[in-house]
Amino acid sequence: MKKDIEIPVVENVHIAVVKEWNEEFGGHDWNSYIINDQEIPIEMVFVVTKGYDTERKTSLLRHGIGTINAKSSAKIEMIQEELFAMNNEFSVSFFAEGKLFDKKYLFRKNSINENAFRDLPVMKQRGVLVS
Repeated sequence: MKKDIEIPVVENVHIAVVKEWNEEFGGHDWNSYIINDQEIPIEMVFVVTKGYDTERKTSLLRHGIGTINAKSSAKIEMIQEELFAMNNEFSVSFFAEGKLFDKKYLFRKNSINENAFRDLPVMKQRGVLVS
C-alpha cells in the first residue's frame, strides 16, 4: 500500500558550484560539490549528473562518493562553462539513520554565474547553491 511507504525528506544537503583556481593549469575551473550541513554523516553517497535542454543532452555521469562527514563537503566533478547554457541536474542518493534518501537538484540554464554567488554553508567559499 502506497500510503504505508515512508519517503524521508532530504534536509540540509546541498549542491554547490564553485569557481576555483587550478594551480596546475593556471586558470579557473568550475567545480561541483555536495555539502552535508547535517549533524550526522551521510553514507554510500551516489550522484548522477546530466545536462540537457530542448535540443541537446549530455551523457550521464555517475559518481560514488562514499561517506561525507557531518558539516563537511565533497567534490563531485568539474563542469565546463559551455554546459551552463543547459539545465544541469544532480540526482543524489544516500543512507542516513538507516534510511535511504533521494533528491534531485536542478541548476536551471544560465543560473550558474558569478552574479548568483553567495556564502556557502560548511565551505569557506562563495558559489551558486541549490537545496
